[in-house]
Amino acid sequence: MKFGPETIILGDCIEQMNALPEKSVDLIFADPPYNLQLGGDLLRPDNSKVDAVDDHWDQFESFAAYDKFTREWLKAARRVLKDDGAIWVIGSYHNIFRVGVAVQDLGFWILNDIVWRKSNPMPNFKGTRFANAHETLIWASKSQNAKRYTFNYDALKMANDEVQMRSDWTIPLCTGEERIKGADGQKAHPTQKPEALLYRVILSTTKPGDVILDPFFGVGTTGAAAKRLGRKFIGIEREAEYLEHAKARIAKVTPIAPEDLDVMGSKRAEPRVPFGTIVENGLLSPGDTLYCAKGSHQAKVRPDGSITVGDLSGSIHKIGALVQSAPACNGWTYWHFKTDAGLAPIDVLRAQVRAGMN
Repeated sequence: MKFGPETIILGDCIEQMNALPEKSVDLIFADPPYNLQLGGDLLRPDNSKVDAVDDHWDQFESFAAYDKFTREWLKAARRVLKDDGAIWVIGSYHNIFRVGVAVQDLGFWILNDIVWRKSNPMPNFKGTRFANAHETLIWASKSQNAKRYTFNYDALKMANDEVQMRSDWTIPLCTGEERIKGADGQKAHPTQKPEALLYRVILSTTKPGDVILDPFFGVGTTGAAAKRLGRKFIGIEREAEYLEHAKARIAKVTPIAPEDLDVMGSKRAEPRVPFGTIVENGLLSPGDTLYCAKGSHQAKVRPDGSITVGDLSGSIHKIGALVQSAPACNGWTYWHFKTDAGLAPIDVLRAQVRAGMN
């Protein structure tokens, strides 16, 4: 089954997921009910009432009822997920540990837990606990054996000023103009997530054109971020009022042009190029000299792509490690060749070959 760019469904998430084709979606983002177990009204110091989450869809008669619901929707979600797909589930301390057990029991394989640190959390007005300043996201592949899930590591590193992205994300709560309002001027959904959070999830774990399923669509944050980033989405929501807000919101989103969606690619995903291919293509010739960047070591290229230093011979990596007395070496960046502009790493030549392959 081919999905259009935008599929929005009114109905029960379990029933609707069971009606979708098996193994048809690339990523699932789920923001299920938290089962908050609130005990009475919450008041600010001035005695004004906090607009807490007390909606009927977040209320369950017991932990057992919540666990049953959780396992049913996760089972339906796993059926529609492709073998190389992944799932994200977000929750608070009220529910995320129960969800995590169900995720593992049903065969998913947890890859990371992400802490969403809210830079503007609601204070603990009673002063009886720590301020609840974070939520937890579970990121899991479909099974332990799924090795080909999407992870755009280099894109996330670039987004983080070329520093490896960590598992704690500081992102503010959804406020201001981003917060969807109802006709009465009040927030339309009590737990609307910031679009920046979904942007990062989608950028990190999908590719343009992938299908993203959100079984608890709410006011459409996943759909808005997916549309902006050139991904298809399926949103399921049982509350008609939320869906009307979602449709109006998503209609206003301008997608990024397809030619502007490229991100930093992972070298691990690029075609493998042995050093011998560089010699075969005439980019280096047998007898050419390679140099380390400091000029302290030189090596000769041989016809089969091996190199020699004195009595030592072997691969660019092995010889690079031996001359440095190091346990390992990336020969592509260690060894250099002469150009009119000076020394350049032989990785430049590998890039040329890969460009020809692509």
